[in-house]
Amino acid sequence: MEPSAPLHRLGAEGTRAAFSPPRHAGALRPAGATSLAAGPGRAGALPPVWRCGIGRAAPAWRMAPLLLQLAVLGAALAAAVVVLISIVAFTTATKMPALHRHEEEKFFLNAKGQKETLPSIWDSPTKQLSVVVPSYNEEKRLPVMMDEALSYLEKRQKRDPAFTYEVIVVDDGSKDQTSKVAFKYCQKYGSDKVRVITLVKNRGKGGAIRMGIFSSRGEKILMADADGATKFPDVEKLEKGLNDLQPWPNQMAIACGSRAHLEKESIAQRSYFRTLLMYGFHFLVWFLCVKGIRDTQCGFKLFTREAASRTFSSLHVERWAFDVELLYIAQFFKIPIAEIAVNWTEIEGSKLVPFWSWLQMGKDLLFIRLRYLTGAWRLEQTRKMN
Repeated sequence: MEPSAPLHRLGAEGTRAAFSPPRHAGALRPAGATSLAAGPGRAGALPPVWRCGIGRAAPAWRMAPLLLQLAVLGAALAAAVVVLISIVAFTTATKMPALHRHEEEKFFLNAKGQKETLPSIWDSPTKQLSVVVPSYNEEKRLPVMMDEALSYLEKRQKRDPAFTYEVIVVDDGSKDQTSKVAFKYCQKYGSDKVRVITLVKNRGKGGAIRMGIFSSRGEKILMADADGATKFPDVEKLEKGLNDLQPWPNQMAIACGSRAHLEKESIAQRSYFRTLLMYGFHFLVWFLCVKGIRDTQCGFKLFTREAASRTFSSLHVERWAFDVELLYIAQFFKIPIAEIAVNWTEIEGSKLVPFWSWLQMGKDLLFIRLRYLTGAWRLEQTRKMN
């Protein structure tokens, strides 16, 4: 059997015969290409079109549809995630929490150890200033704060006998001796000035403050952290800021202590990771909930009685992110807010775990916004105060 022609012929002619393309491939030849042998430089060279597919990447215009498809797919996935999170936020939302008190939480012990019924925020005020101190396992840090606060308040009362006050320590289900430590101040100053409310179970910082505020007697109500990080005499700065907001609409106004002026110094002392978390949290607060307040988390805030009753009666979040919802509610009701720089020192023993606490607060911020947007939570301008 005679071998085929391409196997007999070597060289240019053989190469041409062996690699001769099918007839229909001629349509793929670029203009000016007459044959395979007429390639640039050597016999049998592949046409430019075929070399492009072998040795070089495809042109950018061929990648555009793929990139567009990826972008559409990414947007669709992002939208699906937002919808899914919104559904979860809506279905897991609790309605307006009722202020349920256990039987033991309806009373406080006077200096003699006898039970007395707690007053209500809806009663007429009988003190000029109420100070609410939420405390959870604070037996070591609480005395420093109480000593400073009561020393200031007693001196102020001596200067101005018309000035009246009360300090309400809310033990948020502590496992240590917080209530006993606080009760010693009740015995020393009297139960008209110092009262201790011991909660049956832990409610969270926001829940503890609300319990204290709803049992207060002051025309103005100050919330102050048990660690004493803010210098207590700075309450006068908040009072001035509150007065500068007058006239108060419906007797409502809020003055927030702020550490924003200390931000540069704190950045110098923090790790890059904690600084990144801080900026991320501030962005989420601004983007999702509260605008115009640089420091929402300072635990030193002063309320008129009406502002405290309106905001805390509408509060859903009872843990770390409650400050943000509180100010969100205040801005919804158009309550004027002043942000006042205060002296603040970081105290050891914080209950916040840097990464996980910020992650939890970030989730809470997203859920706060989504729950109000989806109507799971609603605020009413004409909501009854009683």
